[in-house]
Amino acid sequence: MTETAGIPRLLQAIRAALDLTQAELAERLGVSFATVNRWEGGANKPQRAQLTKISELAEEAGVDLGEAPGTSDAVVTRRRGRQVKSATRTTKPMEQMLWDAACSIRGEKDAPKFKDYLLPLLFLKRLSDVFDDEVDRLAEEYGDRDVALEITDNDHDLLRFYLPPESRWAVISGRAEYDWPDDERGRSTRPRDIGEHLTKAVRGVVRYNPTLAGVIDIVDFAAERNGERDINPAKLNGVVETFSDPRYRLGLADVQPDFLGRAYEYLLRKFAEGSGQSAGEFFTPTEVGFLMARILRPKPGQTCHDYACGSAGLLVKLQLVANELDPTARVPLKLYGQELQAESYAVARMNAIIHDMDVDLRRGDTMINPKFRTSSGSLDQFDLVVANPMWNQPFGANIFEDDPYDRFIRSGGATSGKGDWAWLQHTVSVLKDGGRAAVVLDTGAVTRGSGSKNEDKERNIRKWFVDQDLIEGVILMPDNLFYNTTAAGVIVVLNRRKPEPKRGKITLIDASKRFTKGKPKNHLADEDVTDLARLFNAHEPVEGEVAVLDISQVAEADYNLSPSRWVVPVGSDDTGDLGMLVTELEKCLADEAVLEVQLQEALASLRKLA
Repeated sequence: MTETAGIPRLLQAIRAALDLTQAELAERLGVSFATVNRWEGGANKPQRAQLTKISELAEEAGVDLGEAPGTSDAVVTRRRGRQVKSATRTTKPMEQMLWDAACSIRGEKDAPKFKDYLLPLLFLKRLSDVFDDEVDRLAEEYGDRDVALEITDNDHDLLRFYLPPESRWAVISGRAEYDWPDDERGRSTRPRDIGEHLTKAVRGVVRYNPTLAGVIDIVDFAAERNGERDINPAKLNGVVETFSDPRYRLGLADVQPDFLGRAYEYLLRKFAEGSGQSAGEFFTPTEVGFLMARILRPKPGQTCHDYACGSAGLLVKLQLVANELDPTARVPLKLYGQELQAESYAVARMNAIIHDMDVDLRRGDTMINPKFRTSSGSLDQFDLVVANPMWNQPFGANIFEDDPYDRFIRSGGATSGKGDWAWLQHTVSVLKDGGRAAVVLDTGAVTRGSGSKNEDKERNIRKWFVDQDLIEGVILMPDNLFYNTTAAGVIVVLNRRKPEPKRGKITLIDASKRFTKGKPKNHLADEDVTDLARLFNAHEPVEGEVAVLDISQVAEADYNLSPSRWVVPVGSDDTGDLGMLVTELEKCLADEAVLEVQLQEALASLRKLA
């Protein structure tokens, strides 16, 4: 297979034969989703090694390549009795690498701080492996790797990110020699140990790639405190050796497209387990992020915002799902994120770069100082909003009373010590007319205050949202899904302009039984994610799982939006209407009173006989 002009048709034929999405084909080929999308769109072509994999997969799929794939259409022929073996890559080796690396410095830093050192190293390793891949690609064109390196040293624009020699992993790990130059005073610049070398390496990357400032250079590997290194150089050598294992290569065709987010996810979970305490911010599990994206079904060119974006995982998943829904689209989503924590902000920028996505990321406290504003000072508005803000976060009263953007008082009022509905009030304020949002909240947010004799602020805000017909639905998640809590959590879906069939109605899904048992955390299977999104968007009642309510019913229940309140389990007795139940109870009590009188009369008669 020497020509590549027919690659788009060939890949489409393979996908048709094996019934694969672009994302699934990318996993089978060991490349990113974006790479397959570019190949099918004709914007890029596979390298020699990748062409070999495509040929092997075509043979497996029964696709006739023909004598010249560049000039003839690929023909699909299914082969009887042949089982297709999955070549899908897993994250297990990468996860094992991370945990081995964490264990090698365990005890040197508090567990939640490990990620601050490991993730920049992981990112540096990724950049270096991708750099090597791109040099190899150029070597194919120029016929020699040394020539390709010389060309890239003189023309950095040939690569996405140029790495100077001291920043390349082979030099860092000691597998390649580097002649360190002298400084302007004739002194050698050779570092004393691996800590100094790593710090020079990340600073060298930033020197040639200014966009990575504040992303890869967020820690000093040679930092000292009270005359002692924060991390012993011998321990850092162990981390470098772990990352240098050839099984753990992180090049273009070696890992899943969202591996960095998964790495962050994995480290947070492991650190939380190891320390027995919170490892920091709540992290949205991958499958929950994909469920939110599949519910919202993003379209090319839409503006998408996450005001508490963490590692930007939810925004990345919106783009991945958008690509899957429309593989031929040439217009990407416009992604915007704000994050308060410096470490998470840096990881978000890494994540966007790893995925080759353009994300406008800004640092700051969204509730106090939302960064995305118009020239007139009002809040920017977006087509889609996704978020997993801190659950039950307390806010001071002054935030609500003196809000310059009028997000709260006119939208149901100020809340109490739990800020879940304040986040939803902010969400509505940044949604365009016709925009939709999916926000993860604590389960109690949809019930607190309902049925209480005392006036409750959260209940009043829920009432405003229901009365304004802004709530499209609520999904109750399984227990023990999120990393820093065993609580179930809910996804609240908002819609500023519901289509006619959904107006005046709310879809409630009880997905609490939709989980695969895990240790220490449960998870949603891919088929459950797809099915739950389908059920939600279908907006049809399903016994035991989906209830579709009129907002008048919600009002009668004092604005209780818990799916478990409304979804009747399959096989359970029909509990009937509450009013009917009260009437039946009153009848039973009346019958009991009559029986009591008859019993007393019977006893009196017996006493006379005695």
